[in-house]
Amino acid sequence: MSKFIYKASDRTGKVVEGSLDSEDEPEVVTKLRSMGYIPIKITAASGSQSFSRSLNLKIALTSPFNKVSNKHLLSFTQELSTLIKAGLPLDRSLIIITEVTDNELLKETVQKLLKDVRGGKSFSEALAKHPRVFSRLYVNMIKAGEAGGVMDVVLERLVDFLERSQELKSIVANAIIYPALLVMVMGGAVAFLLTFVVPRFVGIFESTGQDLPLPTQILLTFSNGVKSYWWLIAAVSIALYAWFKTYTKSEQGRINWDSLKLKIGPVRDLILKIEVARISRTLGTLINSGVPILQSLGIVREIIGNVVVANSISAIQKAVKEGKGISSPMKKTGVFPSLATHMIRVGEETGSMEVMLLKVAETYDKEVQNAVKRFISVLEPLIICCMAVIVICIIVPILLAIVSINDISF
Repeated sequence: MSKFIYKASDRTGKVVEGSLDSEDEPEVVTKLRSMGYIPIKITAASGSQSFSRSLNLKIALTSPFNKVSNKHLLSFTQELSTLIKAGLPLDRSLIIITEVTDNELLKETVQKLLKDVRGGKSFSEALAKHPRVFSRLYVNMIKAGEAGGVMDVVLERLVDFLERSQELKSIVANAIIYPALLVMVMGGAVAFLLTFVVPRFVGIFESTGQDLPLPTQILLTFSNGVKSYWWLIAAVSIALYAWFKTYTKSEQGRINWDSLKLKIGPVRDLILKIEVARISRTLGTLINSGVPILQSLGIVREIIGNVVVANSISAIQKAVKEGKGISSPMKKTGVFPSLATHMIRVGEETGSMEVMLLKVAETYDKEVQNAVKRFISVLEPLIICCMAVIVICIIVPILLAIVSINDISF
């Protein structure tokens, strides 16, 4: 038996807190419901996070910069979905969320939402006043839910969408952690060798009075340069980074950079799979929630990270206006994989495009995982080999110098 701490609401909207001894979370949920409570948050007494798929609940994490992150937004949507589905009015649900949320900025935002809703605005209109927290996708799905009277259904779809999007981001982010650590270790090892190890041999080499091998002379010159002008190297690196960020923020610069990424085989494959999964899930979710297809395509274009792919959505949007469908213009762009276009064509022909789009998203989620694994499986040994070559280029000149010293006749 483990102890779980819970926050729940009764039918009047009053928030209650307490603890229960239970085997697992589902049993806690069952007990709370039998007591007439609506579960909002459940955590193990040890303080570890817990997650209940049946309730779609997740604990909001407090950001060190106090921003409304994707995790906070997901937590807000999960809690709101649970409360609305349980039959509580929107304003009471928002009050409960302000009482249980840990993020101050989100709490402030929800309070503003509550004020606007009580002032006569629709929930979607209130959300639209906070574009830095709630995307156009979020607002339009809520608007569609309000128009169709299916707010609870739309919130569940939003929860599923945000969970899957967060999962995809986590897969990609976690995959690059190890290569990034390898690069940091490599940089630290090289810096240590050049600034501490190599200079210790300088005095020994100079005391012999013998000409050192050319590789050793080059290494010593490079080491002295790094040690004497590290500040200049750092300044140039920062300046180049600042120039690159400025350049890629410009319209033409971003197009050139995104085009370059799509010309590198393994990178292109990974980027396209990520974008196809994102496009399919977003478009399928929006259409399934009742958002018009042209409006959905406009929203999709805004969430795409690669400008070249985003421009292809504009071409598709134009073709849809002319009544040409989606799959044919999608194929003509030459950006989307043939599997995706064929699956979407089947959806058009069978009249279940939104369902097929979500299946495409699921397919490419798995493809992204496989592509990331393949990419990392190539990248990791490549980084290790580069590290080995750099270390050898430092160690061999030192060994040559040591050998030349041993050859000196006394």
